[in-house]
Amino acid sequence: MTTDIDDATGEDSPVSSDGDEDTVDSGPDAAGAEDLDVEDLDDMAGNRIYGATARGVLEYVARNIAEEPDAVAIDEEQNRGGIRYKLHVAPDDMGRIIGRRGRVAQAIRTVVRAAGARDDIDANVDIVDE
Repeated sequence: MTTDIDDATGEDSPVSSDGDEDTVDSGPDAAGAEDLDVEDLDDMAGNRIYGATARGVLEYVARNIAEEPDAVAIDEEQNRGGIRYKLHVAPDDMGRIIGRRGRVAQAIRTVVRAAGARDDIDANVDIVDE
C-alpha cells in the first residue's frame, strides 16, 4: 500500500497499489470488524467482572424502589453454581422491596436471574433483614 498526499488538504490518503482510491487497506484488525455484534465484542474484552450485569440490575432496581437509595447495599458470595447477592435496605424500605405477598421481591429475583443468564451465570438474590 502506498500513500498519496492530497493537494487540497495536505493529508495522507491511503490508496491501493494499483492507484485506485476506492480500495483502502485498513490493516488486519479492521478486516471483518463490521460483522461482529456488540455481544461478541463484550466476550472478546476479557476483563469483565463476574456477575456485573446482574449486580448492576439489582442495584438499579433496588435504588429506584427504595425511599432511601443511599441505604441500599449489596454483598455477594460466589459459589460453585453461580453468585448469590444479599440485598440490604433501610428498615423502612423492607416492605417496599418485599411487596405484598412477596411479589416485588420475586420480580426482582426474576429480573436479576435473567440479567445473570446474559453472562451465563446463575444469580440469586436474598433480601437480608439487619
